Amino acid sequence: MAALVSLAAAAATSPLGAQGRGGAPIRVALIEGLSGPFGNTGEAVFRNLVWACERVNARGGVDLGGGVRRPLQIVRYDSKSQPQEALSALQSALDDGISLVAQGNSSAVAAALIEAINRHNEREPQRQVVFLNYAAVDPVLTNERCSFWHFRFDAHADMRMAALMSVLKGDAEVKSVYLIGQDYSFGQAVLREAKRQLAVQRPDVRIVGEELHPMARIKDFIPYVTKIKASGAQAVITGNWGNDLTLLVRAARELQYEGKFYTFYGNALGAPAAIGEAGVGKVLAVADWFPNAPGEASRQLVEAFRRRFPNPADDYIHLRMQLMIEALAQALQQAARNGGTGGPDGVPPALAVARALERADVTLAGQRLRMRADDHQAQQPLMVAVMERQGAPGVPFDVEGSGYGFRVIQRLEATAAEQPHTCRMARP
Repeated sequence: MAALVSLAAAAATSPLGAQGRGGAPIRVALIEGLSGPFGNTGEAVFRNLVWACERVNARGGVDLGGGVRRPLQIVRYDSKSQPQEALSALQSALDDGISLVAQGNSSAVAAALIEAINRHNEREPQRQVVFLNYAAVDPVLTNERCSFWHFRFDAHADMRMAALMSVLKGDAEVKSVYLIGQDYSFGQAVLREAKRQLAVQRPDVRIVGEELHPMARIKDFIPYVTKIKASGAQAVITGNWGNDLTLLVRAARELQYEGKFYTFYGNALGAPAAIGEAGVGKVLAVADWFPNAPGEASRQLVEAFRRRFPNPADDYIHLRMQLMIEALAQALQQAARNGGTGGPDGVPPALAVARALERADVTLAGQRLRMRADDHQAQQPLMVAVMERQGAPGVPFDVEGSGYGFRVIQRLEATAAEQPHTCRMARP
């Protein structure tokens, strides 16, 4: 597979020029679905990572010591959201001499990449690779299947579910729920954890329906919502994302389903516009951060992003991706001090970068992220928010020009969001 390298992106992420003050850009391979049914989610990631790199480059790039500073650059590889395509993309990135890989939109893809990178790094210790995961949240990836080379910067599904349950346990109106999700490892994990936590937090709530559907294949969710309505469920719990979420909530609006939606990703990528007025006060989402998070630093971040990407369709900010790139820059600088720059692509060796990433501790816009070395699971505050009209108290910003935004109703500190792990990491 040929790399889809954007010259515009290269220029945008490298204001120092191709050579900067000491060498070519440090390249990060973005292996993501950039076409097909989830192409919009991949493009949202790309914009966020480009913007994050621009911030690092604007202050001079990554300081590798000895007066050498190099910019960061994102190189695109389209996985089409398929594991086999992602493995081909990984090989292309390796052939291109890239030792830093980023991916997140699909835990199935992430699992395949982790296995392939583990094998490659053992087989070729001189060309080892570090994997930066910003969104693949199947808990097993930092538990039973944890890897020294893999770092997750998003809260995993069990952490997100616990945050949602911290709100649902106080929602006395909800007495029955319907569970629906995508039929792959992540979707299955969400439903499994929803059942477990409901039994602990709200044993009085009845599960009146449970369903897994094919991922990215359903064009009409009317039959599913018909069953949800017939079940009498007062709320839906779902981990759906991308078009699978947008089409689900659109069908709910068409059938005038009046229950609540407890979601992982209901705050953007078309979902608020799809559900419209029917979602006010009824659609909840969990995230590490929301554009309407209180504080001046948060407001300034949103305004800066919108100046960079003024098209409302591009309005989806992932603060954790900004923090991930900050952590990478921090780790590269530390690794250069500890291990030199003798790795592929002239960057510090992957082993030195991984050891530095284990100690990552960065802050941006009031949000602090630190990496837990034991399992390489990032620890940071989590928030739960409810959909409201823009302009309502606590909702200065809408989402994607929809006229609807999300008001933060619960914030869990990192210590409250943290969960135990079962990782038994093999270290080189």
